Amino acid sequence: MRFEPRGVNVALVTPFTRDNEVNEKALRDLVDFLIEKGVSGLVPVGTTGEFIYLSEEERQEVVETVVDEANGRVPIIAGTGASSTLDAIRFSKHAEDAGSDAVLVVAPYYLRGADKGDFQHFYELAHSTSLPIILYNIPQCTGAFLRREVVEDLADIENIVGIKDSSGNLPYLMELLEKVGDRINVLIGYDEVVLPAIASGAKGMILASANVIPDRWVKLYEAVAKGDLETARRIQMIVQKLVRIFCRYGGNVPVKEALKMMHFDVGKSRRPLTKGGILGPEVREEVKLELENLGIIESKFSIAKTPQNPLPERFQNLSIEPEVIMKEKLKVGEGFAGQDIARVHVDLLGGPKDSPVGDAWIRGLTNATPGHEAVSAIVEPNLMVKPITLVMPAVEVRSLRQASILFGPIQSAIGKAVLDAVENNLIPRKTVETYALITKVTVNSEASDRRILYHNAYQATSDAINQVFGGLHQ
Repeated sequence: MRFEPRGVNVALVTPFTRDNEVNEKALRDLVDFLIEKGVSGLVPVGTTGEFIYLSEEERQEVVETVVDEANGRVPIIAGTGASSTLDAIRFSKHAEDAGSDAVLVVAPYYLRGADKGDFQHFYELAHSTSLPIILYNIPQCTGAFLRREVVEDLADIENIVGIKDSSGNLPYLMELLEKVGDRINVLIGYDEVVLPAIASGAKGMILASANVIPDRWVKLYEAVAKGDLETARRIQMIVQKLVRIFCRYGGNVPVKEALKMMHFDVGKSRRPLTKGGILGPEVREEVKLELENLGIIESKFSIAKTPQNPLPERFQNLSIEPEVIMKEKLKVGEGFAGQDIARVHVDLLGGPKDSPVGDAWIRGLTNATPGHEAVSAIVEPNLMVKPITLVMPAVEVRSLRQASILFGPIQSAIGKAVLDAVENNLIPRKTVETYALITKVTVNSEASDRRILYHNAYQATSDAINQVFGGLHQ
């Protein structure tokens, strides 16, 4: 029976020990985990498996280990690609001897032989092994597309049974489906466009993200098969941010980071791939949050506590005591909006620039303690709102991601709330040049939905403004 690649196939990572050797136990654990999650097949020693950084002995070890651990439970599609035709033939013969069910072979790279060379490469390979062959198009790594005309000719060869397209180029994918989809199976290899590919007729997928979210892809694949596109769309959108990070940051490195968060001992990627160079702390934090949002790892965030002390006492760190607020007839207000992790609380202090508020405004901007740095609210780059408004974090900022939230959607929302309050005459126009405002913002350190946070910060600030300026219209 002709082998037909289909369903959810995992582009396996290659786990390494601290000594930078193949970690056989971790690899076996990962194989078992993925099979239990219902995947259709496993693809060792591909791009995600860092094949280019493995010795020939290591490539063979990984394939043999995966075949042995799978033990016939799912098909094994061994990555046997090489820039040299002779090397690709040798790797494919080993995969056949080891018990693989098929091979995945990337188009030649580095020194390339153009279209004729590409055809000859696969033609010779197909006549040197009886294993089914899946062509592999990944132009971002090989430097060029495997041209559709070449694929058309290769599709006539009996043991060439499929093509994996990792280009992310949907017009190219659609052309493959049109020209060769009735002869070989087209598989999507770009995680961000799985649904449009499968819905258009691709028979399956080979994905790096399937190491992390295999069950999501299985559910999406099954939903499309049943004609339930609404469920499939919902799944694609739920995982879209996570897989976008995987695609944009090189696949292997962020996928390994995610697996380590899931307690798989997969180790580091081999140099020159480095976590620090490819995956900064802020992006790593985004991966963690997405895994928590998907319920893959336990969320450890704690809701930031809303200030419980009386409102006039919340500005003491700016050397404004409650007695000063009362004596100078300064105005304070507070507002909050949202639930749980998306809750935003805003304390607001307002007063004339020539009052203690003006002095505190300057101190807050120039002398903040680390983690509590302040910025002025703006309506657009380099254009401050009036009355001048200071945005200060009430919760210590400990990461770049937190900073990007506070000094991004939060800062913008506060500026817009002040601007709209002036426009609607809630803030009297006579105070625009003479008043200063200070906001202290409590936002959860794990919050990540910028749209919702913007909305909540705007609403909370608007409520606080109403308390401060509600009596200034006489």
